Amino acid sequence: MPEFDRLNSDLVLIVDDIPENLSVLHDALDEAGYTVLVATNGESALQRARHSLPDVILLDAMMPGMDGFEVARRMKADFATRHIPIVFMTGLTETEHVVAAFDAGGADYVTKPIRPQEVLARIAAHMQSARLMKQARTALDAVGQATLAMRPDSGRVVWQTPLARKLMQDFFPGHEDSAPAAVMAWAHESARARREGREFPPLHLNQAARRLIFNLHERTGDDEWLLLLREESDAAMVDGLMAAFRLTAREAEVLYWVIKGKTSPDIGEILGSSPRTVNKHLEHVFAKLGVENRTAAAAVALARLRVGGGEAPA
Repeated sequence: MPEFDRLNSDLVLIVDDIPENLSVLHDALDEAGYTVLVATNGESALQRARHSLPDVILLDAMMPGMDGFEVARRMKADFATRHIPIVFMTGLTETEHVVAAFDAGGADYVTKPIRPQEVLARIAAHMQSARLMKQARTALDAVGQATLAMRPDSGRVVWQTPLARKLMQDFFPGHEDSAPAAVMAWAHESARARREGREFPPLHLNQAARRLIFNLHERTGDDEWLLLLREESDAAMVDGLMAAFRLTAREAEVLYWVIKGKTSPDIGEILGSSPRTVNKHLEHVFAKLGVENRTAAAAVALARLRVGGGEAPA
């Protein structure tokens, strides 16, 4: 878990082996209102980044031992930290070093000697993007959305919501952080059809009684595709209702069967409960959904499931 409760605070990790540089940057960022962490070598930088999940990382390119390029490559290879923008600090302005910084996963660079105002301007630009991405992920996580962003060239998963990660683990063990060939091929065909103005069907993958469905939502940039995932099964629908409305497992089961058009006696027989118990669960469901009857509860639940990428149960 992160070290900080930072809902309203932006965290910057500075990585540099020279104390004077750390001091100058720390003071400038602190005065600008950022929460600042420091690391003086590559190993501690990796540990702090993974533990604290900073919004932006200022990384010295040339350090003894593990240099900044290797630190960046390891951060980008780690699912927990690969989304964090890295701004390289370097006195090396030759083309090959600039290229090396971007090849290692850097989002930007500043040259030494460091000019604090330039650093602040670069940090502010990347912080805005990081903040918007964090808000989007938080919103998706809150409604139990199964979404992932994928690199179209390599299939590498750049980020994904917890539900998407669980589905990838269930259906593609060992491919949690990269899309399998079938998904890659479908995504490219779907993107091509979209460019040509054609419809292209979602990808359906079956596993016993479960079915995983992929939809290409949009292209988030030149190098990322956003995919929506959903699972079709009774259990998946119940899990979706629990996540969407903060229901207990039994409340979600009752609501699921209400959506399917079952009466309280029917639901009681299915769940092994009395109609009276079913109605008591329904009262809790109505309160949590802010509705007054079964018809309204079903309508609200269906609307949320459709928004979240699900479908009405048959």
